[in-house]
Amino acid sequence: MATLAAHDPIPTHWTEGNPTDDELAHIPGEGGWPVVGNTFKMLKDPHAFTRHMVDTYGRVYKNKAFGGWNIALIGADANELVLFDRNKNFSSEQGWGPVLDQLFPRGLMLIDFDHHRADRRALSIAFKPGPMRHYSGSLNRGIAKKVEDWGEGKMQFYPAIKTLTLDLAADSFIGIEWGPEADKINTAFIDMVQASVAPVRKPLPFTQMKRGVDGRKFLVDFFTAETHRRRAEGGGQDMFSQFATAEYEDGSLMPVDEVVDHMNFLMMAAHDTITSSATSLIWLLAKHPEWQEKLRQEIESVTGGVGSDGRPRDLAYEDMGKLELTEMAFKEALRMVPPVPSTPRRALREFEYGGYRIPAGSHVGINAFFVHHEEEHWENPWEFDPNHFTPDAVKARHKYAWVPFGGGAHMCLGLHFAYMQVKILMAQLLPRYEIALEQEPDWQPWPIPKPRDGLKISLRRI
Repeated sequence: MATLAAHDPIPTHWTEGNPTDDELAHIPGEGGWPVVGNTFKMLKDPHAFTRHMVDTYGRVYKNKAFGGWNIALIGADANELVLFDRNKNFSSEQGWGPVLDQLFPRGLMLIDFDHHRADRRALSIAFKPGPMRHYSGSLNRGIAKKVEDWGEGKMQFYPAIKTLTLDLAADSFIGIEWGPEADKINTAFIDMVQASVAPVRKPLPFTQMKRGVDGRKFLVDFFTAETHRRRAEGGGQDMFSQFATAEYEDGSLMPVDEVVDHMNFLMMAAHDTITSSATSLIWLLAKHPEWQEKLRQEIESVTGGVGSDGRPRDLAYEDMGKLELTEMAFKEALRMVPPVPSTPRRALREFEYGGYRIPAGSHVGINAFFVHHEEEHWENPWEFDPNHFTPDAVKARHKYAWVPFGGGAHMCLGLHFAYMQVKILMAQLLPRYEIALEQEPDWQPWPIPKPRDGLKISLRRI
């Protein structure tokens, strides 16, 4: 399927530009309109566009959008080639860089190979059992209070969960009380996330990119001062304090500016993806009350249900693994609406895939959403069925047919935190309320899926 000699040197010319039109002439595809290419066609409906391209050109095709050519590699085998990256040929830094480097440089997703391995190992301390147990306590407290405050009636779930995850980030991630300082952090952070997908890529006055760059400056100043303070005072159990005191294998501390960049990036990655995936799970459970009831019964059997105060008991850290159906339902939501629908990389060396020679320097991409809906891997792929994730079903399926958290060396470092946060949300929400869908949402499919109408639901107290 794919060939690349592991000993081939990385060519020195990969930084000099992308392959020419002539070098890509043998790869089928289309360039679209002058200047803009297929950009607007992709943004209108990226999933329909991918289906059209696969049906027309096959599972390897070229597409011009966002200013250059991209080579799409479609399928579970392509996911494995690019994500597992046995021969260290695919740069995540150069794949995501054009989108994120002005705002989230040197984040864990934007560094490669030995640098990535060293930083990932150092940062993994924040996801060890001790800190995770601490996060579970603060998550239970924060989620229980907010979910109780929601009360009965109609609501828009997406903005509500977005606010909640920002509150939780201030507590679990940064370890500060929600107040005026946190409001400034919140504003700067939102400006950065919105700027990452802004059409104007230069920080010109009054543009979203300018607001994003200004937001980054504020957070860099804040996190830099905080890193020095927490090192001097010994830090705490929140994620930022864990990062601030992270050490490499030789015992040396991570440079302060790198701690700051990792914190910025992981705040963005955790907040936006968890908001999206929690929303898709609530949407699907509202549409399938039979599964909603199955999860409710499982949760109550594990936690003991409602306590003497009339409120659901907390989900203990030690009991996270017992919510098997809840985890299956969450995985199915991630299958149907992956929070990162497609993933870019840049090829450092020439390689072959699907019968085509792909030149060095090519921007390539895989498509999780497409593979997550292929009948080859999934029975009734467009229907919500958590039984897709029984142990036997998982064992029988291609390992890279389900990749919402990526894979290989760049597998999401915080995936267990995501599972924990969503399980606690379900444990606090489902014993309190029945969830009903008020209106079928219209989903904005890219770059991170969200319902355009906010997901209109109603809660009825049990």
